[in-house]
Amino acid sequence: MNTILFVNQILNGVQLGLILFLLAAGLSLVFGIMDFINLAHGVFYMIGAYVSATVAIALDSFILGLIVAIPVTLIVGLAIEWSIARHLYKRDHLDQVLATFGLILCFDTGVKYLWGPEGLSVPLPGWLGGQLSLGGVTLPTYRLFVVCIGAIVALALWQVIARTRVGMMVRASASNEEMARALGIETRMVFALVFAIGAVLAGIAGIMVAPITGASIGMGNQVVILALVVIIVGGIGSISGAFIAALAVGLIDTLGRAYLPTLMSALFSPDVASSAGPALASILIYLTMTLVLIFRPSGLFPPANR
Repeated sequence: MNTILFVNQILNGVQLGLILFLLAAGLSLVFGIMDFINLAHGVFYMIGAYVSATVAIALDSFILGLIVAIPVTLIVGLAIEWSIARHLYKRDHLDQVLATFGLILCFDTGVKYLWGPEGLSVPLPGWLGGQLSLGGVTLPTYRLFVVCIGAIVALALWQVIARTRVGMMVRASASNEEMARALGIETRMVFALVFAIGAVLAGIAGIMVAPITGASIGMGNQVVILALVVIIVGGIGSISGAFIAALAVGLIDTLGRAYLPTLMSALFSPDVASSAGPALASILIYLTMTLVLIFRPSGLFPPANR
């Protein structure tokens, strides 16, 4: 039983890590390439969750919700980049923070107006709602589905950035924007593409998490803080760093919440241990970030150009 519980906790941590990676990868690209702090990145996470939930409930199909939510998130990302973000790339970081915080307030209010304050629950189809037995360990089918989708998206993103002409232009624009423009690369289009890709990745993360936690107003505001921790630990602008750091953060959080209360019960009363254990797990995440900032300020796996 303990082995089964441990394997499930590991899988839960990997699931959380991959969801964080989908958020952090886009945020890391936007920050690393455009030097743009987008606090409203969690908005795309929320939009993906709400659109997929709405379509899934209306048409009784989670897959159709997934298919519809991705282009909607892409369009919203391009609209925000064209109307707001591109005018702030050369501005001070404080201006970027204030503008994107204002976007959070606007979108949270808009979602409340369109969908109401209660939130939405997403029903899963039968083939995703069951359990699968692997090697004597029973695992939730949907959790395995999320892990597979996250791994596929991570591999595809790495292939695009590392192996394609588009990825070459992205890396060139990140390394030296003026030189890339002199060589004929339309950096404005590259920036719009990167911003849109980041929005889609965050939207996919919201779609994946909606059946687990539901779609709720402001759901991206807290998780984007963890995404910022991930890119700081992994290295700003590093996709591989974001992947490794996201998995580490997911495992620290999940295993800490599962086992720290038991370990602390040997020293404290059960009530204290059960309440302090999860809090200590969260503290460990930020303690890890603090140690990285002290000993490796550029992150554990910074891009070669930084």
